[in-house]
Amino acid sequence: MSSKQNQAISLSCRVLAKLLDYPSDETRALLPELLQALQQERALSPARLAEMQALVARLARPGQDGAFAVQALYVESFDRGRATSLHMFEHVHGDSRERGPALVDLAKTYEQAGMFFDASELPDYLPVVLEFASTQPPAVAREFLGEMAHILNAIHTALIKRENPYAAAIGAVLELAGEKPQAVQITPDEPMDEAWAEPPAFDGCSSKGQSRPGAPQPIHIVKKNPSQEGARI
Repeated sequence: MSSKQNQAISLSCRVLAKLLDYPSDETRALLPELLQALQQERALSPARLAEMQALVARLARPGQDGAFAVQALYVESFDRGRATSLHMFEHVHGDSRERGPALVDLAKTYEQAGMFFDASELPDYLPVVLEFASTQPPAVAREFLGEMAHILNAIHTALIKRENPYAAAIGAVLELAGEKPQAVQITPDEPMDEAWAEPPAFDGCSSKGQSRPGAPQPIHIVKKNPSQEGARI
């Protein structure tokens, strides 16, 4: 096993878990210490550390107006569409019924490693994933994160396309996994107005009747069954 695989990444995982969570006042007060921890562990390349320093400087904007701007940036970055969601299984399963069992299996993975999941977030939330990785031996943590590299690359690609500073943090997670960020084809998010739009009543009667207002209404004639002569509704 290479020395690179055995290099400690625990502190870096925990720092990235904090930086990729909502930037509360408490977290923002810890930014200098978080950056110092990254620099001390040196699990990231100098180029990536420089990017993280720029991100931390962006998140440390002073004053109440700065706090609002940073929190708005976070919401815009991760809560405005599936392409950059920090819930890993949302990229794989969406809202399908397969996501539930996948979440249960992931929680069991945590339990089998001696960690019992008890948090307000779902177990596939990236900061939670990183917290778990921080408790594992370096080689195990890298392999665990590497299994999500295709998802992380998709998020990284979407953030790079938007010139979003949080791309540095996702790139750092990929680097801890022993992966190099790769651009991938991403599916554009459905516009928010369409995603939240109520479906038309009866779906516009388009399955059997008219498909739009003013269109001719087809008439369907069926033969009456004699056994139904006395039927009542």
